[in-house]
Amino acid sequence: MDTRYFPAPEVHIEHPQWCRNATIYQINTRVFTPEGTFTAAQQQLPRLKDLGVTILWLMPVHPIGEVNRKGELGSPYAVRDYFGINPEFGTSEDLKTLVQAAHDLGMYVILDWVANHTAWDSNLVTEHPEWYRRDYKGDFCPTPWWDWDDIIDLDYNQPALREYMTQALTHWVREYGIDGYRCDVAGFVPLDFWENARAELDAIKPVFLLAEWETRDLHRAAFDASYAWSWNEILHKIAHGKADVEALRVFYSWDLKSFPEDSLRMMFVSNHDKNAWEGTEYEQFGDALDAAIVLSVVGKGIPMLYNGQEAGNDRRLEFFKKDVIEWQDDHPMADFYRRLIALRTQTPALWSGRWGAPMIPVPNDRPSQVLSFVRQDDQHKVLAVFNFSPEPTQVTLSEELYVGRYNDFFSGEQRDLEPGAALTLDPWGYRLLITAQPG
Repeated sequence: MDTRYFPAPEVHIEHPQWCRNATIYQINTRVFTPEGTFTAAQQQLPRLKDLGVTILWLMPVHPIGEVNRKGELGSPYAVRDYFGINPEFGTSEDLKTLVQAAHDLGMYVILDWVANHTAWDSNLVTEHPEWYRRDYKGDFCPTPWWDWDDIIDLDYNQPALREYMTQALTHWVREYGIDGYRCDVAGFVPLDFWENARAELDAIKPVFLLAEWETRDLHRAAFDASYAWSWNEILHKIAHGKADVEALRVFYSWDLKSFPEDSLRMMFVSNHDKNAWEGTEYEQFGDALDAAIVLSVVGKGIPMLYNGQEAGNDRRLEFFKKDVIEWQDDHPMADFYRRLIALRTQTPALWSGRWGAPMIPVPNDRPSQVLSFVRQDDQHKVLAVFNFSPEPTQVTLSEELYVGRYNDFFSGEQRDLEPGAALTLDPWGYRLLITAQPG
C-alpha cells in the first residue's frame, strides 16, 4: 500500500525506562522541613525511598523577585535568575549533593521550570528588554486575565530568548545532573520550543518532562507526562455530590481515545495549588479521599504525592511565607501509600504508558455509583471496584472478564469470583482484588 496511508507513530520521544513504574513526590522546599533547605531535605530521602518514591520534583529553586512580590517571601514562580539558586534554600553545592544523594538511592530529581514569565526585577529585564511582551501602552505586562501581578510575560517570538532558555535548561542537566523538569503552564509556551528543547536535553541524557497542561500534542515530541486536571476535578465533584461515576467514565474514554497510547497522565489528589487555595485533600475529597488515592495509584497514569500527604497533613499551607508541615511519625496514611506504591511497583499490569495493561471496564448493575475495571497481563489480573457514593451498596458484576480466584489486597482474604458475582461495598468503599493466575 501507499505509505501515506500507514499510521505514523503518535509519540516521537523515548520515555526513560525508570519512569515506567514511578511515583512522583513534590517537594516545596520552603515548607518541607523546619530549616527549609536542600540539606535538610536530603535527610528525608531514605524515608521517601522507603515510601516507594521514584521521582522527586523540586519546586523552583531560583532566586525570587522582590519587585511586586506577593506575601513575605514571594512566589517561587516569580523567577529572577534562571542560572541562580535561592539562598533561602542553600548553595549550589548543597543542591548538587542532594541530587547525588537521590541518585545513590536509585531516585531521580526534576526541577520546576517557569518558562512563560519572569519576576519584574529579573536580570533579563535590563539585559534583554526586547525579550518581553508589551501591553497596548508599550509596558511590560503580566499574563493577561490572571492575577499574576508579580510576574511579566516573555515573548517567544524572539529566537534569542529561545536559545537562552534552552541553554538554561541544558545547564542544570549538565552541571547539576538533574533528570528533567516539571514545566509550569507549559501550554502558554509554544510547542515547537518545547520539542526542540527536549531534543537538546535528550542529547545529553534521557530526561523526564512533565507538563502542567492537558493536551495531546504536548506528548508528540516534548513531554512524557501531563497533568490529569480533569480527573482531579471530576473526583472532586463526585465527592461533593455534583457528579456521579458516569463523569469518570467520560474522562477515561476521552483519555483513551484522544491521548496517545504511550502518554503518561499524572494522577493526583493534591499539589501546591490545590492545597494553598482549595484546601487540604481532606477538605477537597472528604470521605472519598481514600478511594481517590487508591484509584490514582492503580488506575492508568503516574501517581503523585504532595509533601505532607503521607503525614495526614490536615491544614492548608501558606504559599508566600514560611509555614512548615507538621510531620506525624508513623501516620496511617504513610503505610497506606507505602503498600499501594509497592503493589504498583511490583505489578507490571499497573505500570504507566505502554508498559502497563489497559483499564478494561467491567459492567455492573450500579453504574452511577460504582466504577469497576480490570487491568491484566500474562502475570497478574487486578480487579478494582469503587463505590463513589455516600450510600452502602451491593453491586453485581457482569461479563466474565473478572472471573477467577483472587486475594483481597487489603484484607488478605481469598475469594473465588464466579459469573454474576456480587460484592458489598461500604459508603465510599473499594475492593482491590489480585490474582497471579489470570482466570
